[in-house]
Amino acid sequence: MALGPNSSKAPASSRQDANFPPSDQVPRTDARVAVGPDSKSLSDESPAEDSDAVQEVEFKEGGYGWVVVFGVWLVNMHTWGVNSSYAIFLAYYLRSGTIIGASPLFFAFIGGLSVSTALLVSPLATHSIKILGTRITLFIGVVFEAGSFIGASFSTHAWQLLLSQGICFGIGLGFCFTATVGVVPQWFNKRRSFANALATGGSGFGGLTYALGANAMISNLGLEWAFRILAIICFVVNGCVCLIMKDRNKAVGAKHIAFHKDLFYQPEYWLFVGWGFFGIIGYIIVVFSIADYAIQAGFTSDQASLASAMFNLSQALGRPAIGLLSDRLGRMNVAGIGTLIASVAAFFLWIFAGKYFAGLIIYALFGAVAGILWPCVGPVAAEVVGLQMLPAALSVYWIILVFPATFAEVIALSLKREMIGAGVYLNVQIFTGFMFFASFLSMWLLRSWKIRQMESLGLDEKEQEAAIHNAAAIHPSEERKRESASVRGKQNIVVSYLTNMFVMKRL
Repeated sequence: MALGPNSSKAPASSRQDANFPPSDQVPRTDARVAVGPDSKSLSDESPAEDSDAVQEVEFKEGGYGWVVVFGVWLVNMHTWGVNSSYAIFLAYYLRSGTIIGASPLFFAFIGGLSVSTALLVSPLATHSIKILGTRITLFIGVVFEAGSFIGASFSTHAWQLLLSQGICFGIGLGFCFTATVGVVPQWFNKRRSFANALATGGSGFGGLTYALGANAMISNLGLEWAFRILAIICFVVNGCVCLIMKDRNKAVGAKHIAFHKDLFYQPEYWLFVGWGFFGIIGYIIVVFSIADYAIQAGFTSDQASLASAMFNLSQALGRPAIGLLSDRLGRMNVAGIGTLIASVAAFFLWIFAGKYFAGLIIYALFGAVAGILWPCVGPVAAEVVGLQMLPAALSVYWIILVFPATFAEVIALSLKREMIGAGVYLNVQIFTGFMFFASFLSMWLLRSWKIRQMESLGLDEKEQEAAIHNAAAIHPSEERKRESASVRGKQNIVVSYLTNMFVMKRL
């Protein structure tokens, strides 16, 4: 997902006419608006509002944004990071039999359900941001998350675990995630990918901490107190973040609309969805299966916990690196190549080296590319739809990802072979590799679309960065499309897409 100057002026995000004015010249989207003396504060903790003319306040890149990055880092650590530790709980459930009426597939379903519920409530959380503001929406998620752990600590039957660790935790995760996922990109231009990846790296540190911590708490204090301690920690930390969180919704003219029908008519958006659809299947399978795979391969529970911890450590350290590479080499380039590396690692490292503990640790260290969706999704989405449409685009995006997130681990456990040893996961490993490869193809085709779009509009890299602040520039009017078509000539669109897949360009 070379650092630019320490400060820069943000391009205007004021809503422009739906149609470009007729001109024989290449359109320029780098227009700026003057900021009058009555300009308001950068922060926007009141509900997001739509207006016909939204002025972008000039701001120093970063600034208070680094405080926001730290806050989002903590939230990710104590939401997605804690969720990653479910691999430890899953391994414990599978071998302990403490939950009455639960089967192995049920436990796998619980892991996917928490993620899918988080994605499913994203439109509701998006609407909550519009009505109540970012801070209150975040706090709602904090309460649900803490309540889910308290409920899980008293769960003895399958339906109780379904409601607590599955649905209730998923609601909390969804509100926290939706409230924070779009905030960091609002504070940065040149360092957007790095800042976003740095913030998402918190989930890796959380997974590392709680993979080791959950195993130790379960062994020494029991399952019940492990849940209660997690509830206290998450409530205190995430509750404090609510106090420091600030957004720039008004400044950038963010449109917090749960559904935007125009997105469904944009082929490039579906390529973006395909990247996430296949990628999240592979990611969830790896993150939830690696601990059980280690035990099936003959390793101890401590070694399984260590493998899961190394996977999360890789994400913690790798995501900021992904952000730096994205800013330097291009966001779509890094997202696509990273997904391809995840596919190759699954096919070769996990299958052939994973049967040995050292080999499994090496594979776990590729966790950053397996979860490359998270540090790259925001910056890449901004390239596709623009900053104004980013909340609406992500809201629809998470809804679509509900299905693969729900059934990914269920599919994985159903593909397990009836045997003893590491070979029990062979079908799962092959399936995971193909999912990552399909994700790579989707992103690379999206990259081809981006090259075609920039060529047709005559935008260079700097103008493209400015264009993401103006949805009309990224998705021009029908009149402008006809003008662009005359520039492209009669070149076949399929040939164009395939040819652009081999073009070396920073995107």
